[in-house]
Amino acid sequence: MITDTTDTDDIPSPRDFVGGLEKGLQVIQAFDQERSRLSIAEVAAHTGLTRAAARRYLITLTHLGYMRHENKLFSLTPMVLRLGQSYLHSARLPRLAQPLLYRLAYSLGEAASVGILDHDQLVCVAAVSAGQMVSSTLQPGTRVPAWCTANGRMLLASLPPAQLDAYLERLQPEPITEHTITGKERLALEITRARAHGYALVDQELELGLRTLSVPLRNFRNEVVAAMNISVHAGRMPPGEMVERCLPALIKIQVELNALL
Repeated sequence: MITDTTDTDDIPSPRDFVGGLEKGLQVIQAFDQERSRLSIAEVAAHTGLTRAAARRYLITLTHLGYMRHENKLFSLTPMVLRLGQSYLHSARLPRLAQPLLYRLAYSLGEAASVGILDHDQLVCVAAVSAGQMVSSTLQPGTRVPAWCTANGRMLLASLPPAQLDAYLERLQPEPITEHTITGKERLALEITRARAHGYALVDQELELGLRTLSVPLRNFRNEVVAAMNISVHAGRMPPGEMVERCLPALIKIQVELNALL
């Protein structure tokens, strides 16, 4: 079963916890698509650090090559990508999934991806486009809301009831597209349906034109560790045809990948 990353069981003792490392990572995470260049004051505001502390961390990260400094503004450098690449190159799941994703994607002529839960977001860890660029979110490292994606909804369906209830309690769904489900009762029903059927179908809730079908991936303990999907453009394949055509291929690869996990 997927574990909630907010679980307190694994919190280290104060003497083992390196607070400086935590704060340095918070500084890196302060930068995103909307905040690509930040001042010392802005980094301090986003991280809760004092301006003096933010300045020290930014100077250190700049010296190490993870930041650049220009006109009193800081931005990330490509070296930050090494952090994500270390996971993609060392973790078993992406290495095992990638060749099977190729088979799945090219057998159907559609895009395929594998994702995991990280807090309340879905993170793509492996993807194959098969010549179909359906969405920019279907590439390793991208993060999207879990509740309005097929992989995310399938993973939410595997959470213990208490964790799912806590997730829905703190969730504030917004209408990303005209198709996005924003009612929590309806969302809970869709998650329950995904759990009962063993697959999730999400139709244009994250992006207009993006239709996805997902199944869970389980390890040898029968614990859900990830989810795998097929993504198509809504204009090419209606929902019923997608389930009929793509679900058997998904299940075939699901069985093979489960045996490796």
